[in-house]
This record gives sequence, structure tokens and C-alpha cells, in this order.
Amino acid sequence: MTSHFTRVRAQSIALCEGLQPEDYVVQPHPDVSPPKWHLGHVSWFFENFVLAKHVAGYKLFDERLNWFFNSYYESQGPRIMRSSRGNMTRPELSVVLAYRKHVDAAITELLESNYPELKEIEKLVELGCHHEQQHQELLLTDIKYILGTNPYFPAYKREDVGTSDTLSRTTEEVVLKGEPGSFNKKFEAIKGGLHTIGHQGEGFCWDNELSVHKVYLEDFRIARHLVTNGEYLAFMNDGGYERFELWQMEGIEWARQLETKAPLYWQRNEEGDWMYYQLDGGLQPVDPLHPVTHISWYEADAYARWAGARLPTEFEWEVACHQLDPKVSLLQNWSDSRQYQGYASPRGEPQMLGTAWEWTNSAYLPYPRYPRLEGALGEYNGKFMINQMVLRGGSCATPKRHIRLTYRNFFQTDKRWQFTGIRIVM
Repeated sequence: MTSHFTRVRAQSIALCEGLQPEDYVVQPHPDVSPPKWHLGHVSWFFENFVLAKHVAGYKLFDERLNWFFNSYYESQGPRIMRSSRGNMTRPELSVVLAYRKHVDAAITELLESNYPELKEIEKLVELGCHHEQQHQELLLTDIKYILGTNPYFPAYKREDVGTSDTLSRTTEEVVLKGEPGSFNKKFEAIKGGLHTIGHQGEGFCWDNELSVHKVYLEDFRIARHLVTNGEYLAFMNDGGYERFELWQMEGIEWARQLETKAPLYWQRNEEGDWMYYQLDGGLQPVDPLHPVTHISWYEADAYARWAGARLPTEFEWEVACHQLDPKVSLLQNWSDSRQYQGYASPRGEPQMLGTAWEWTNSAYLPYPRYPRLEGALGEYNGKFMINQMVLRGGSCATPKRHIRLTYRNFFQTDKRWQFTGIRIVM
């Protein structure tokens, strides 16, 4: 456990190595937290839920940091508003880094001790590591928003570290034969009937993946691959953002407010060509064969309807993943290595895990017999089970060890700063 804890903690720092000091504090949108805040919050999680509660006589690094780095835990006292995180130039970055070192040393000492409740401590530390891996993904997506909305469109990389968020470099065999938008896409038939849903086995899972239960599904066909930029561009060129009959009422009102009727980070250059902000290279031409990402649920739902299809339910998605792609690719994901290589199979094999979070048509609700935890940790997932939609699959920014086919992510229908994509079903 000590080595895993050390690796996870080191990776958060490594993900920030390409940043300038000014990048650590800015907050261009209420959904986006400054990198400095992420680094401090995950340390607060370990200090607050492990050290302060289980180490007799433990002295907090600085009591004021509890107020600054508490995210949404009502049971843990007052906190600053989420939208105000970028207004806090203090504590300085040096203080936050010192805070991390203090917490790292205390957790390491605890894990290597003969503490009588060590098994319980190890479970909490494992939970904290998964929590930090969630924030590593948020770090990358928030950094992309910070840099991608900067007028300079600066690339995020160091000279000695290659990065890429170009996702799957697909081939004609993988995605389609013909021009983008032709929909000559392979679909896989999935047999209906009673299917088992939910996490099974000994490995880690979040409480919202429990408990195991049965669902009945009709037969369906699911696309073997994500919708591409080229296919989505065909939707745009066909007036997709103006055709009210394709959208939910909230969605069309949302779309009418968009300054650019396109996925997030798309914009036209002076020649009228579509460009896309990528962390590894700044503004680049949109590649029609790459999966479209940074899509809201509204856009995904409208596209699916335009294509004569629909979004899968989360249960259809999970059953299909069991059949088509039950294991994460052997390639390291970007947040593991900062050298994400993409995925391209010469045999056209599907990849449902680790490319982009895939919107489903399922509201985020508890499973039958959902075991909501007591106390502060019960606030982690349970209280968000309203007005959100489920996403599945993980993305290129999700740490590989953090991905599994039962993982239930969730966001409001308008959110698209995460690596979100579209898979359709018939």
C-alpha cells in the first residue's frame, strides 16, 4: 500500500510540471478548479479522514486549510464557494506543496507502523488514492480548459515529455468505409433477457456501483466505435444545432446560447477551417477520423436522434462492455504516463474503456439496496443522485488502474469540459 500511495501522490505533482506559476491559481469557469486547489484538496482528504481521525495527538498542518480545501462536505464544516477558488492567491503554492509533503510523511509513517487498526487505515488510504486519481483526471481536464480558453492557446507539455489527447487514431476499417457521416458503421448485436448489473468481486469500487442486481433488456445493437469528428461534422453541416425537432426543450434553448455551434474547443480559423485545441499542440486541424469529444448530453442526444439511433442506457452499455471490451487496453492512459499513445486496432476491435466517457440515456440513481455509507463518506456519491446523467467507460485522462466497466460517472446535461463522447445504439 505504501508504494501505491507514493506513486499516486507523485503522479499528481508530475501532471503539473508543465505549468507556469500563474496557471496554478486561475479559475476561468465555476466548474473548473485551479490546479493549486486540487493539490491541496486531495491532501486535505487524507489529513481529515485518515490522520485527524485515527492518529492520537495528530496536529493539523494548518487549521485554516480545512476551510479552504473542503469541497462539498457539509459534515466537515464551513468552506469557500466553489466559484471562489480562483480568487485565493493565498495560501501560496509553496505552502500547498509543503502541506503535501507533511501529509505524505505522516501517512507513510502510519502505513509502516504497527498501528492496531492498520487494516481499516489501509482501506481508507486506498479510498483516498482513488479519490486522488479522480482529481488527477480533473487536473488534466481543468488544465485543458485553463489553457484552451487562453488567447495564446499554449500547449501543455515539457520538451522532454510528449503528451497527446488526440484519442484513438482510427482507420477506415475501424470506424467506417466511405466518407465521414455515411453511417456505414459496424454494430454489434447484444442479446436481451435478464442480465446482472453492478460490481462483483474483491476489487475496489465506489458505493454507487453496488449492489449487484438483475435488469431485463430487449435485444439491441450497439456501435462498435465512438462517433467521429467527421460524422459529427456531418450533423453540424446538416443544420443539427438549429433543428429543434432533434433536441430536448432544455437542450435547444441551451444550444441557442452557444457562441460557437460546435463541440467545446472547436473554432474556425481565418480560412474557415475547423480547428481544435489540443493540450499537446495548441490549435490543430480537426481530424475527421478521431472520436468527437467534449460533447454535452444535449448534443449527444440530438446527434443520436439525427442519426436515426439513440444513446444506450447504462445497463445496455455495461452488458455490451462485458461482451465486447471487458478489459482496459494495455496502453497506459495519458494521466498515468503523460505519453498517451492513442489506440488503433488493425482488426477494428472495439474499445469501450479508456477512450472517452460515453454519455448514456440513464439518470443517475441508486441501485436497489444501495449501501449509502454513514457519516461524511456518505456524502461522496449518494447526495448527487438527482438531475444528473450517467457516463461510462473512462477516458484517455482517467488513470488506467482507476477504470472498470462498472464505474458510474455522472454529470449534469450541459457539462462538456470532460473528455465526453458518443456511442449510439439501434
